[in-house]
Amino acid sequence: MKLDRILPFARILLEKAVRPGDITMDGTMGNGFDTAFLAGLTGVNGHVYSFDIQKEAIQTTAAKLDAENLQERCTLIHDGHEHISKYIKNEHSGKITGAIFNLGYLPGGDKSIITQADTTISAIEQLFGLMAPEGIIILVIYHGHPGGSVERDALMDYVENFPQQKAHILKYGFINQANNPPFIVAIEKR
Repeated sequence: MKLDRILPFARILLEKAVRPGDITMDGTMGNGFDTAFLAGLTGVNGHVYSFDIQKEAIQTTAAKLDAENLQERCTLIHDGHEHISKYIKNEHSGKITGAIFNLGYLPGGDKSIITQADTTISAIEQLFGLMAPEGIIILVIYHGHPGGSVERDALMDYVENFPQQKAHILKYGFINQANNPPFIVAIEKR
């Protein structure tokens, strides 16, 4: 297949936005794959802020970062992504070049604990103010679980009404796949 699948496409977008020394954010650390990927992009002089409300996610991600010798580049935050402004250092304001949110539930975890539209939108609004020009926020929207369609619809309403003068917004996904395939919304700050 020549078309990029969802997660590889998300990484391609992040690779275009993030350079060594940059500041990034993983809004839903999960099992640590995106946190580690961002830490690789930012390099030894960059930094990744990574959020999750589940202790299991923190532990799994910490172990992954330790195994890959990336722990010094990351701050793991056991809190919801809607509390971004409480944790991002003042000197990093306006310097975040890339962020990703994998919405839904923790793979392999408790499927009743899911991301919510109101907290995700709050996180996006706070993060947008902290982003550098041409910084990119990636939302990977998994919506095939109970509650997923509610979050999807609220997020789509939010981004479709986002001021064009402030951001370019892209939707990328496969439309002929069964079982509610995930899709990406990318928000590039102007």
